[in-house]
Amino acid sequence: MNLIPAIDLIEGKCVRLTKGDYTQMKVYNQDPLEMALMFQDAGIKYLHLVDLDGAKAQHIVNWKVLEKISSKTKLIIDFGGGIKSDKDIEISFNSGAHKITAGSIAVKNKPKVIEWIARFSSEKIILGADVNNEQIAVSGWQEQTTINLFEFLEEYIQNGVKYCICTDIAKDGMLQGPSIDLYKKIVKKNASLHLIASGGISSVNDLEQLKEAGLYGAIIGKAIYEGKISLKEISMFNQ
Repeated sequence: MNLIPAIDLIEGKCVRLTKGDYTQMKVYNQDPLEMALMFQDAGIKYLHLVDLDGAKAQHIVNWKVLEKISSKTKLIIDFGGGIKSDKDIEISFNSGAHKITAGSIAVKNKPKVIEWIARFSSEKIILGADVNNEQIAVSGWQEQTTINLFEFLEEYIQNGVKYCICTDIAKDGMLQGPSIDLYKKIVKKNASLHLIASGGISSVNDLEQLKEAGLYGAIIGKAIYEGKISLKEISMFNQ
């Protein structure tokens, strides 16, 4: 299982929210590059970089941070937040993203995302599925839909999606453990999908459970910043 640290960006700083609430923001580092270099020095290969300003503004905002990290590290970066247009996706790849995460746009403009999968390949486009009670939420989790998660996944799998980051909003930033049962259900129904867990991970035991459940990867955020999981433990888990 691939372990992927997360850096969430607001005003160019490394922050974490709780349940996606912008009023519950904590700044962990003024310089995201410093964090990225720490991850790289610990032997970590991947980075999940999220432009929270972009998610709110509906277009990329923090692309210069992406450019800086991609040019000064060897991390394989997946970038998301505010990618809504051909211009946004081109800026992302030109700024050094290896993959992009299509979140809200995958709900609001399916033809565009399906076009991107055909144009850039399923290796470059990760589906972002943010859920609350098995229903999709969009726009930085500010907007709840009535779209069923499993129907949403099925449609995209039929259109070539291979990778999906699934975040349970109720778990995000709570450090109370991930939605193991939900992930097991997704894996069981969609054997071909490379599923990446996000939200609630708080210990190495959580990681072991996700690995046992058949997850392709796990994104770790607040657990790193709050010292619940050390970079050394992540490095050892990856070996």
